[in-house]
Amino acid sequence: MKPEIHVLGISIKTFGVTFALGFIACGAVVARRLRELGRPVDWAYEITFAALVGGVVGARLYYLIERYDSVKHDLLGSVFSGSGLVWYGGAIGGAIGVVAWMRWRGVLERRMFDTCATALALGYAIGRIGCQVSGDGDYGIHSTLPWAMGYPHGTLPTPPGVTVQPTPIYETVAMCLLAYGLWQLRDRVRPGVVFALYLLGSGLERFLVEFIRRNTEVFAGLTPPQLESVGLMLIGALWLASMARRGGASALRTAPA
Repeated sequence: MKPEIHVLGISIKTFGVTFALGFIACGAVVARRLRELGRPVDWAYEITFAALVGGVVGARLYYLIERYDSVKHDLLGSVFSGSGLVWYGGAIGGAIGVVAWMRWRGVLERRMFDTCATALALGYAIGRIGCQVSGDGDYGIHSTLPWAMGYPHGTLPTPPGVTVQPTPIYETVAMCLLAYGLWQLRDRVRPGVVFALYLLGSGLERFLVEFIRRNTEVFAGLTPPQLESVGLMLIGALWLASMARRGGASALRTAPA
Protein backbone atom coordinates (compact mmCIF):
# COMPACT_ATOMS: atom_id res chain seq x y z
CA MET A 1 0.00 0.00 0.00
CA LYS A 2 1.15 3.52 -0.75
CA PRO A 3 -1.20 6.16 0.71
CA GLU A 4 1.17 8.92 -0.36
CA ILE A 5 4.28 9.51 -2.39
CA HIS A 6 6.96 12.16 -1.94
CA VAL A 7 8.20 14.17 -4.89
CA LEU A 8 10.81 16.89 -4.32
CA GLY A 9 9.83 17.03 -0.68
CA ILE A 10 6.13 17.36 -1.48
CA SER A 11 3.70 14.76 -0.12
CA ILE A 12 1.12 13.69 -2.72
CA LYS A 13 -1.87 11.51 -1.85
CA THR A 14 -2.13 8.55 -4.20
CA PHE A 15 -5.91 8.60 -4.00
CA GLY A 16 -5.84 12.21 -5.17
CA VAL A 17 -3.68 11.19 -8.13
CA THR A 18 -6.13 8.48 -9.24
CA PHE A 19 -9.03 10.86 -8.55
CA ALA A 20 -7.51 13.31 -11.03
CA LEU A 21 -6.71 10.56 -13.53
CA GLY A 22 -10.31 9.38 -13.32
CA PHE A 23 -11.62 12.79 -14.33
CA ILE A 24 -9.06 13.07 -17.12
CA ALA A 25 -10.16 9.68 -18.47
CA CYS A 26 -13.82 10.67 -18.22
CA GLY A 27 -13.12 13.87 -20.12
CA ALA A 28 -11.29 11.95 -22.85
CA VAL A 29 -14.17 9.49 -23.28
CA VAL A 30 -16.76 12.27 -23.40
CA ALA A 31 -14.65 14.24 -25.89
CA ARG A 32 -14.35 11.20 -28.16
CA ARG A 33 -18.09 10.63 -28.10
CA LEU A 34 -18.93 14.30 -28.67
CA ARG A 35 -16.69 14.26 -31.73
CA GLU A 36 -18.54 11.21 -33.05
CA LEU A 37 -21.86 12.98 -32.51
CA GLY A 38 -20.72 16.17 -34.20
CA ARG A 39 -20.95 18.17 -31.00
CA PRO A 40 -18.35 20.71 -29.81
CA VAL A 41 -15.48 18.79 -28.24
CA ASP A 42 -14.88 21.68 -25.82
CA TRP A 43 -18.09 20.65 -24.09
CA ALA A 44 -16.11 17.77 -22.59
CA TYR A 45 -14.19 20.23 -20.41
CA GLU A 46 -17.39 21.91 -19.31
CA ILE A 47 -19.11 18.62 -18.49
CA THR A 48 -16.09 17.39 -16.54
CA PHE A 49 -15.85 20.62 -14.57
CA ALA A 50 -19.58 20.54 -13.75
CA ALA A 51 -19.26 16.92 -12.61
CA LEU A 52 -16.15 17.71 -10.57
CA VAL A 53 -17.71 20.62 -8.68
CA GLY A 54 -21.05 18.91 -8.14
CA GLY A 55 -19.38 15.60 -7.27
CA VAL A 56 -17.02 16.99 -4.65
CA VAL A 57 -19.77 19.04 -2.99
CA GLY A 58 -22.20 16.13 -3.07
CA ALA A 59 -19.67 13.62 -1.76
CA ARG A 60 -18.76 15.93 1.10
CA LEU A 61 -22.35 16.74 2.06
CA TYR A 62 -23.30 13.06 1.97
CA TYR A 63 -20.37 12.26 4.27
CA LEU A 64 -21.40 14.95 6.75
CA ILE A 65 -25.02 13.83 6.78
CA GLU A 66 -24.09 10.17 7.10
CA ARG A 67 -21.73 10.84 10.02
CA TYR A 68 -23.47 13.83 11.56
CA ASP A 69 -23.28 12.50 15.13
CA SER A 70 -19.48 12.31 14.96
CA VAL A 71 -18.88 15.62 13.14
CA LYS A 72 -21.55 17.89 14.63
CA HIS A 73 -19.20 19.13 17.35
CA ASP A 74 -16.84 20.55 14.72
CA LEU A 75 -19.10 20.92 11.70
CA LEU A 76 -17.19 23.79 10.07
CA GLY A 77 -13.86 22.03 10.50
CA SER A 78 -15.35 18.83 9.08
CA VAL A 79 -16.66 20.67 6.04
CA PHE A 80 -13.14 21.73 5.08
CA SER A 81 -11.39 18.58 6.26
CA GLY A 82 -9.17 16.80 3.75
CA SER A 83 -10.91 13.45 4.25
CA GLY A 84 -14.41 12.06 3.85
CA LEU A 85 -15.87 11.61 0.38
CA VAL A 86 -18.75 9.21 -0.32
CA TRP A 87 -19.30 7.77 -3.80
CA TYR A 88 -23.09 7.96 -3.87
CA GLY A 89 -23.05 11.54 -2.63
CA GLY A 90 -20.56 12.35 -5.37
CA ALA A 91 -22.71 10.59 -7.95
CA ILE A 92 -25.79 12.57 -6.90
CA GLY A 93 -23.94 15.88 -6.76
CA GLY A 94 -22.16 15.22 -10.04
CA ALA A 95 -25.45 14.29 -11.71
CA ILE A 96 -27.05 17.52 -10.51
CA GLY A 97 -24.08 19.50 -11.81
CA VAL A 98 -24.13 17.83 -15.23
CA VAL A 99 -27.92 18.10 -15.59
CA ALA A 100 -27.70 21.80 -14.73
CA TRP A 101 -25.03 22.17 -17.42
CA MET A 102 -27.20 20.33 -19.96
CA ARG A 103 -30.13 22.64 -19.24
CA TRP A 104 -27.87 25.67 -19.58
CA ARG A 105 -26.60 24.41 -22.94
CA GLY A 106 -30.06 23.29 -24.07
CA VAL A 107 -28.97 19.67 -24.59
CA LEU A 108 -30.92 17.88 -21.86
CA GLU A 109 -31.51 14.73 -23.91
CA ARG A 110 -31.04 10.97 -23.68
CA ARG A 111 -28.06 10.80 -25.98
CA MET A 112 -26.13 13.12 -23.68
CA PHE A 113 -26.98 10.91 -20.71
CA ASP A 114 -25.64 7.95 -22.68
CA THR A 115 -22.46 9.89 -23.38
CA CYS A 116 -21.88 10.31 -19.66
CA ALA A 117 -22.70 6.69 -18.75
CA THR A 118 -19.49 5.10 -20.06
CA ALA A 119 -17.43 7.88 -18.50
CA LEU A 120 -19.10 7.32 -15.11
CA ALA A 121 -18.33 3.60 -15.17
CA LEU A 122 -14.70 4.20 -16.19
CA GLY A 123 -14.21 6.95 -13.64
CA TYR A 124 -15.52 4.71 -10.86
CA ALA A 125 -13.17 1.91 -11.92
CA ILE A 126 -10.15 4.21 -11.80
CA GLY A 127 -11.27 5.66 -8.47
CA ARG A 128 -11.28 2.18 -6.95
CA ILE A 129 -7.64 1.80 -8.00
CA GLY A 130 -6.97 4.73 -5.70
CA CYS A 131 -8.84 2.97 -2.89
CA GLN A 132 -6.71 -0.14 -3.42
CA VAL A 133 -3.39 1.70 -3.54
CA SER A 134 -4.11 3.93 -0.55
CA GLY A 135 -5.82 1.24 1.55
CA ASP A 136 -8.49 3.72 2.59
CA GLY A 137 -10.80 1.19 4.26
CA ASP A 138 -12.92 0.20 1.27
CA TYR A 139 -11.59 -3.34 1.43
CA GLY A 140 -13.80 -6.25 2.42
CA ILE A 141 -14.30 -8.71 5.25
CA HIS A 142 -11.76 -11.16 6.63
CA SER A 143 -10.89 -13.90 4.14
CA THR A 144 -8.45 -16.78 3.73
CA LEU A 145 -8.87 -17.05 -0.04
CA PRO A 146 -5.60 -17.41 -1.99
CA TRP A 147 -5.89 -13.87 -3.33
CA ALA A 148 -6.92 -12.27 -0.03
CA MET A 149 -4.51 -9.60 1.15
CA GLY A 150 -3.75 -7.34 4.06
CA TYR A 151 -3.52 -3.54 4.13
CA PRO A 152 -1.11 -3.04 7.05
CA HIS A 153 0.25 0.23 5.67
CA GLY A 154 -3.00 1.68 4.35
CA THR A 155 -4.70 4.87 5.42
CA LEU A 156 -6.99 2.62 7.49
CA PRO A 157 -4.69 -0.34 8.10
CA THR A 158 -5.73 -3.91 8.76
CA PRO A 159 -4.27 -5.66 11.83
CA PRO A 160 -0.91 -7.37 11.21
CA GLY A 161 -1.35 -10.79 9.65
CA VAL A 162 -5.05 -10.28 8.85
CA THR A 163 -6.11 -10.76 5.22
CA VAL A 164 -9.33 -9.47 3.71
CA GLN A 165 -11.27 -9.47 0.47
CA PRO A 166 -9.64 -6.97 -1.95
CA THR A 167 -12.99 -5.54 -3.00
CA PRO A 168 -11.52 -2.46 -4.76
CA ILE A 169 -9.90 -4.82 -7.26
CA TYR A 170 -13.20 -6.62 -7.85
CA GLU A 171 -14.95 -3.31 -8.44
CA THR A 172 -12.29 -2.00 -10.80
CA VAL A 173 -12.49 -5.12 -12.94
CA ALA A 174 -16.30 -5.19 -12.94
CA MET A 175 -16.70 -1.51 -13.80
CA CYS A 176 -14.03 -1.64 -16.51
CA LEU A 177 -15.99 -4.46 -18.13
CA LEU A 178 -19.21 -2.47 -17.79
CA ALA A 179 -17.57 0.62 -19.32
CA TYR A 180 -16.28 -1.45 -22.23
CA GLY A 181 -19.69 -3.03 -22.82
CA LEU A 182 -21.50 0.32 -22.73
CA TRP A 183 -18.98 1.82 -25.15
CA GLN A 184 -19.53 -1.03 -27.59
CA LEU A 185 -23.29 -0.50 -27.45
CA ARG A 186 -23.21 3.26 -27.99
CA ASP A 187 -24.32 3.10 -31.65
CA ARG A 188 -26.21 -0.19 -31.51
CA VAL A 189 -29.14 0.82 -29.30
CA ARG A 190 -31.59 3.68 -29.04
CA PRO A 191 -30.73 6.82 -27.04
CA GLY A 192 -31.35 6.24 -23.35
CA VAL A 193 -30.66 2.49 -23.35
CA VAL A 194 -26.95 2.84 -22.54
CA PHE A 195 -27.67 5.05 -19.53
CA ALA A 196 -30.38 2.70 -18.28
CA LEU A 197 -27.98 -0.24 -18.60
CA TYR A 198 -25.39 1.76 -16.68
CA LEU A 199 -27.86 2.23 -13.82
CA LEU A 200 -28.63 -1.49 -13.82
CA GLY A 201 -25.02 -2.63 -14.10
CA SER A 202 -23.48 -0.25 -11.60
CA GLY A 203 -26.29 -0.84 -9.13
CA LEU A 204 -25.93 -4.62 -9.42
CA GLU A 205 -22.15 -4.46 -9.05
CA ARG A 206 -22.32 -2.42 -5.84
CA PHE A 207 -25.24 -4.47 -4.47
CA LEU A 208 -23.28 -7.72 -4.83
CA VAL A 209 -19.91 -6.49 -3.58
CA GLU A 210 -21.51 -5.13 -0.41
CA PHE A 211 -22.07 -8.69 0.81
CA ILE A 212 -18.32 -9.01 1.35
CA ARG A 213 -17.61 -5.45 2.48
CA ARG A 214 -17.58 -4.12 6.04
CA ASN A 215 -20.53 -1.74 5.94
CA THR A 216 -23.22 -1.98 8.61
CA GLU A 217 -26.63 -3.45 7.78
CA VAL A 218 -29.47 -1.01 8.38
CA PHE A 219 -32.63 -2.54 6.88
CA ALA A 220 -33.69 -6.07 5.93
CA GLY A 221 -30.10 -7.22 6.21
CA LEU A 222 -28.93 -4.67 3.63
CA THR A 223 -26.38 -1.87 3.90
CA PRO A 224 -27.09 1.76 2.89
CA PRO A 225 -25.19 1.35 -0.43
CA GLN A 226 -27.24 -1.77 -1.18
CA LEU A 227 -30.49 0.09 -0.63
CA GLU A 228 -29.27 2.88 -2.89
CA SER A 229 -28.19 0.28 -5.45
CA VAL A 230 -31.68 -1.22 -5.43
CA GLY A 231 -33.01 2.26 -6.23
CA LEU A 232 -30.61 2.61 -9.17
CA MET A 233 -31.55 -0.80 -10.54
CA LEU A 234 -35.27 -0.03 -10.25
CA ILE A 235 -34.85 3.24 -12.12
CA GLY A 236 -32.82 1.52 -14.85
CA ALA A 237 -35.31 -1.33 -15.17
CA LEU A 238 -38.31 1.01 -15.29
CA TRP A 239 -36.52 3.19 -17.87
CA LEU A 240 -35.94 0.18 -20.15
CA ALA A 241 -39.47 -1.14 -19.59
CA SER A 242 -40.93 2.25 -20.47
CA MET A 243 -38.97 2.41 -23.73
CA ALA A 244 -39.91 -1.16 -24.65
CA ARG A 245 -43.58 -0.57 -23.87
CA ARG A 246 -43.75 2.45 -26.15
CA GLY A 247 -41.80 1.03 -29.06
CA GLY A 248 -41.47 -2.71 -28.56
CA ALA A 249 -38.23 -4.65 -28.36
CA SER A 250 -36.86 -2.83 -31.40
CA ALA A 251 -36.84 0.36 -29.32
CA LEU A 252 -33.97 -1.16 -27.38
CA ARG A 253 -32.13 -3.01 -30.12
CA THR A 254 -31.92 -0.62 -33.03
CA ALA A 255 -30.42 2.84 -33.07
CA PRO A 256 -32.16 5.44 -35.25
CA ALA A 257 -30.48 6.51 -38.46
